Amino acid sequence: MEKTTDKTTLTYKLAGEREINRIGYGAMQLTGPGIWGDAPDRELAKQVLKTAVESGVNFIDTADAYGPHTNEVLIQEALSPYYNNILIATKGANQRPGPNKWVPNGHPDYIRSCIEGSLKRLKTEQIELWQLHRIDPNIPVEETLGPVADAVDAGKIKYVGLSEVGIEEIERASKVVPIVSVQNLYNLSDRSWEEVVDYTAEHDMAFIPWFPLASGPEKMKDKIESIAGKHDATIAQIALAWLLKRSPNILLIPGTSSLQHLQENLKAGDIELSDEDFEALSK
Repeated sequence: MEKTTDKTTLTYKLAGEREINRIGYGAMQLTGPGIWGDAPDRELAKQVLKTAVESGVNFIDTADAYGPHTNEVLIQEALSPYYNNILIATKGANQRPGPNKWVPNGHPDYIRSCIEGSLKRLKTEQIELWQLHRIDPNIPVEETLGPVADAVDAGKIKYVGLSEVGIEEIERASKVVPIVSVQNLYNLSDRSWEEVVDYTAEHDMAFIPWFPLASGPEKMKDKIESIAGKHDATIAQIALAWLLKRSPNILLIPGTSSLQHLQENLKAGDIELSDEDFEALSK
């Protein structure tokens, strides 16, 4: 594991130029059961989004597949007054036949429709960060990314990211269009993408862990609780603080439909884990 920085910096420059706060917000939970349908309480969902931004969050993660489509509409309705101050990252390439069902579709025509649909629902002329939600195993990634490169050239997309990819896939995609971020499953409990965290850091790409709040296997519980007690923090806050210290290119997108949990998550940036704490958690 790479050595951590001495002092945790809470901002990051995406693509070396777009400064954002490293504690963002993932909007996936603002949907119905199975990530299907609209938020059960739309007004509360809008309040959570507004509170996040008013509390300093300026990086919002969503996808056309959340709902599907309802999440982007909700974000537009809640956050359009803040558009000049925030970066909205969305994704495309996953079809949704039903609750908890996800089917990658990397056909260029479908990708083109994903981009146009997101632009329309978000009511924006440019998606600042568009991420390929999943690589379709049946279609070469070069073909899938063709319409994405066209959209970048046309000014409809500013930056491009990938999700659930290894180093070889990042390198293949980078030959088609510049890649500025990678969003993979990563947390205290599941560190199978360790090499990708280090690779993205070395190549000035953001690493955006999804499911960041998994705090580790049962055998780690006592250790985490001990460190949480020392910092007067929750287990979730320690899990987020560990990610912030792990690598300076990590951007957090914890999601919640609760105003209370939102505020708890945002306070993770106040926790400065010692190197000793970090190493103990990393074992």
